[in-house]
Amino acid sequence: MKRYDLIVIGAGPAGLSAAIEAAKCGMKPVVFDENAKPGGQLFKQIHKFFGSKEHKAKIRGFKIGEELLAEAEKYGVEVVLNATVVGLYEEKEVTVKIGDEIKHFKGDSVLVSTGASENMVTFKGWTKPGVIGAGAAQTMMNLHHIKPGERILMLGTGNVGLVVSFQLLQAGCDVVALVDAAPRVGGYGVHAAKVSRCGVPFYLSHTIMEAEGEEEVEGVTIAQVDDKFQFIPGTEKHFDVDTICVAVGLSPMSQLLKQAGCKMKDTPGGYIPECDEFGETSVAGVFAAGDVSSIEEASSAMIEGRMAGVSIAASLGYLKEEERDQKCKELEGALDSLRQGMFAPKNRGKMLTKTEEGIDISMNLLKKGYVSDDEIEKYPGVTHTIGVHPVMECTQNIPCNPCQDACPKGCITIGDNITSLPVVDTTKQCIGCGMCVALCSGQAIFLVDETYEEDYATITMPYEFLPLPKAGDKGKALDRSGSYVCDAEVLGVKTSKAFDHTNLLTVKVPKDMAMKARFYKA
Repeated sequence: MKRYDLIVIGAGPAGLSAAIEAAKCGMKPVVFDENAKPGGQLFKQIHKFFGSKEHKAKIRGFKIGEELLAEAEKYGVEVVLNATVVGLYEEKEVTVKIGDEIKHFKGDSVLVSTGASENMVTFKGWTKPGVIGAGAAQTMMNLHHIKPGERILMLGTGNVGLVVSFQLLQAGCDVVALVDAAPRVGGYGVHAAKVSRCGVPFYLSHTIMEAEGEEEVEGVTIAQVDDKFQFIPGTEKHFDVDTICVAVGLSPMSQLLKQAGCKMKDTPGGYIPECDEFGETSVAGVFAAGDVSSIEEASSAMIEGRMAGVSIAASLGYLKEEERDQKCKELEGALDSLRQGMFAPKNRGKMLTKTEEGIDISMNLLKKGYVSDDEIEKYPGVTHTIGVHPVMECTQNIPCNPCQDACPKGCITIGDNITSLPVVDTTKQCIGCGMCVALCSGQAIFLVDETYEEDYATITMPYEFLPLPKAGDKGKALDRSGSYVCDAEVLGVKTSKAFDHTNLLTVKVPKDMAMKARFYKA
């Protein structure tokens, strides 16, 4: 039976981060993962991360995955793939199915970072081919380059539902609607806004009645629900679709921890182990990190993994306790900053009506997926001035600040509080470089020149669709709701390695449309 200093179960962001930190301290860790490729969910995430530099903000998920794998290789972390851990027993014995063999290993310590699985809801026809999880759709698109369907309805408006809906649009799918039984959008407003301006309608307080079709999904009927989630007769709506994506939350995959005898607890976020501040469970030497211990973003999982890695190293004598405490204090600070703002754990389930700055939260955004024209002007990132200037339609307190670092002229400020709304400093001169537009993880920044010509204005917007328009092309300008507002002429498209595949599309529109037009459709 082979023995390791540390056995990590799961090669996702938490597991790899923990193994890297342990290896830095001189340990010899092994990572087992049931998949053919390491990295967990990171390689499906083609969008840019939120947070700050220390959280790898403005970097796309798959790039972060590549960086983690390179770092793991650098420090000699052994990663075993197509290896399914089927048991975690006393004395930290692990049984792993590799090929057709069951092999036994022992670890001086074990970290469980198995992540989470997708939840499902039942409705008439829910077992038909064509009903899939949003994560499965993301795997098909971003790993295997296969369109999940042509016409798709998304159930769920949390961050997963919103992000995957946008990626479906990027893949050339027609997303006919986003549906959620909850009365308000569950994910970040900037994610909802970029889907909405593409013309996708939101149906809040609605859910699926039936998936239609003889052998596979050919249509779907939704209906409005009351405050007890009962269907309201006469509110039925039908859509012709071939695919239904379900994004209704995740459940921690904590079975191995329960099998190991760890003390568990039932929480609103799932069945999870009780852990101390270092991620150690009630079973000495068995740790947990990432979604298996609490459902959060990948950024949080990486920090939790690093904390577990240094804590395990200290517990086995590879690191002094004072060094562990210092490192964990720094990591805890980074983790705490991600757990602030409107979407902080302490605010889950609450109906907030004001931002941290005391501004009324957009009810239209929560109910329809976009900020209305009469609401947008009250936010500090929305300004008017002569010449090119940034317009930042970031209206919620979320942990993110790449825009502040992006501007070479200091036109944008957020301050020390990472969740503050961005502010435009009108005393600084914008040079129109577009770095803020390209690096905004929420695609919520636009460059506007309301004085371009006597009767016309220009708008530079983020654009991540193919084929790219060309200068001189004529098309339609859509507003925040995705409705046609005017014709638009393409003046140019800027691409740069520094923009990391976010193209800057500049269009010319009538002057009175400068604060309305937010998407270009060929």
